[in-house]
Amino acid sequence: MKLPTGLARASFGAVALLALCACYSVPRERRPSFPMDIHSHAEPARVRVTHASLDLEIDPARSELRGSVVLSLDRADHESPLVLDAKGLAVESVTGTDGGARNWSLGPEDAILGSALTVELLWADKTVRIAYRTTERAEALQWLAPGQTADREAPFLFTQGQSILTRTWIPVQDSPGIRITFDARVRAPQGLTVLMSAEMVGPDAGGAFRFRMDRPIPPYLIALACGKLEFRPISPRCGIWAEPSVVDRARDEFADTEKMIEAAEGLFGPYRWGRYDVLVLPPSFPFGGMENPCLTFATPTVLAGDRSLVALVAHELAHSWSGNLVTNATWSDFWLNEGFTVYFESRIMERVYGPERARMEAILLIADLEREMKELDARDQILHVDLAGRHPDDGFSQVPYVKGALFLRRVEDVFGRGRFDRFLRSYFDSHAFQSITTGQFLDFLKENLFTQDPELAAQIDLHRWIEEPGLPDDAPRPTSKALADVDVQIRRWKEGTEPAALATREWVTQQWLHFLEGIAGALDAGSMAKLDETFHFTDSGNAEILTVWLRLSIAHGYGAADARLEQFLTTVGRRKFLEPLYKELVKTDTGRARAEAIYARARPRYHAVSTAAIDPIVGAKP
Repeated sequence: MKLPTGLARASFGAVALLALCACYSVPRERRPSFPMDIHSHAEPARVRVTHASLDLEIDPARSELRGSVVLSLDRADHESPLVLDAKGLAVESVTGTDGGARNWSLGPEDAILGSALTVELLWADKTVRIAYRTTERAEALQWLAPGQTADREAPFLFTQGQSILTRTWIPVQDSPGIRITFDARVRAPQGLTVLMSAEMVGPDAGGAFRFRMDRPIPPYLIALACGKLEFRPISPRCGIWAEPSVVDRARDEFADTEKMIEAAEGLFGPYRWGRYDVLVLPPSFPFGGMENPCLTFATPTVLAGDRSLVALVAHELAHSWSGNLVTNATWSDFWLNEGFTVYFESRIMERVYGPERARMEAILLIADLEREMKELDARDQILHVDLAGRHPDDGFSQVPYVKGALFLRRVEDVFGRGRFDRFLRSYFDSHAFQSITTGQFLDFLKENLFTQDPELAAQIDLHRWIEEPGLPDDAPRPTSKALADVDVQIRRWKEGTEPAALATREWVTQQWLHFLEGIAGALDAGSMAKLDETFHFTDSGNAEILTVWLRLSIAHGYGAADARLEQFLTTVGRRKFLEPLYKELVKTDTGRARAEAIYARARPRYHAVSTAAIDPIVGAKP
């Protein structure tokens, strides 16, 4: 064996050398195995990061994070360097356990993956310290000026690491299959509060915020936010953070959060992350929610005032089991995160709000999936999606979410809810704090459920569900009396009944969405004006209803909604709402010109996750 630099000069006897090797290696049978992750440069089977200790300063004036991270290492191969993922980072120095400088290099930058940050290690290195700062290319970071926040008083920062953006603010092995613990010390301007996806352990003597996450998580779940924030409790273990003008409204909207936690625990076991808080972000946040451990990030677009959109909280909470506790090992296995979570979300909603609410939401999701599938390539209709040569977000659609949930519902229908619930509980317990592949899940499913009753198992074509496009013929199709009642009103409207005469008085959001989609093909500008006069859709404060209405307004030339459309696109950054509106605009030459003009003003307010989706639609250059 060739001895690494720094040890070759030393003289050791054979016994001493063997003893030293034993001190720095873990027996092969105790080491985790890692699937190949095509979206990471890391080589964890050789040298793996196990813990990150961050020491950072937030500088809103420069839109910059600067400081250092100390990475703890598990070294299976002492002749191999440490290989990290980095993109758009300014690395200033790298030192080893003894504080001495280490040779390092940044490889060629791949447009999707960024660069491999390679650090040459000495034999005795158990840690490395990397001093660095972020740059304007840090796609995970969204820096907001005071005028872009709800209260317009202070700057705001939030991160979004999923899927492969953590590498733009932390040099780390940025793969969901590599779980790490972390702690952090973060300094911010006076008057601003810092939050992270971890336990807050109090300020230190210098006033810095301190955090600790002692359960291993994938790097995409390391999250940070900083702004002028206040807190409102819901229960001893959960509460709401938001800007002062938003926090009380958000607390009222999410008042059932503790009930949701209790419902989830009753289904699939204890909540294992300590606190469950929700941070309501400014409207530029690109997602509905992000399941960061201990601290869900949420969009303000779900604050409808009637708790009709709180399924989002149920969804992010469900990730505390499916996604955070048991994680997809690669992004081709993304359905293991999202399909399970949509299924689990429905079960939580059923327990807290009743079966009819859950059925309505399921039907709407299936309708969204089928509409989207008409526009998707066959390869992107597959649960175990092939992402070779593509960004993980290229596989983002309703397929991993809804088709994945329907597969699980199909298994439940065949085997019975009681047996399936016991299976899921054993799945979460036996794989807790692990990342797994589709193949590993299917092996567990066969061994722990299918082999128990081969006759029932024969009713489920796993290959058809997991590896083929489209929805299988045996996909579950729930029914809803509440939506059937809406269908009656859709028929009445199509037959000429005036909007004011329709029986809509007790309708909830889900019924309105079903109604609008049901009449979409029979609209024109004149009929939309009558509907708007009666139901005031253009002035709706419900973002889900408003987005559908604005899309229909573009399609049917309803000019009275033009100003509202522009206002919406320039203030809301949620990708789910932006994509259908821009896609509808660019279908005509006039609409494309308008889309380009609006996007030129709005793009600086959008997170990189949203601009990556909208740039190709509008034809904008990054």
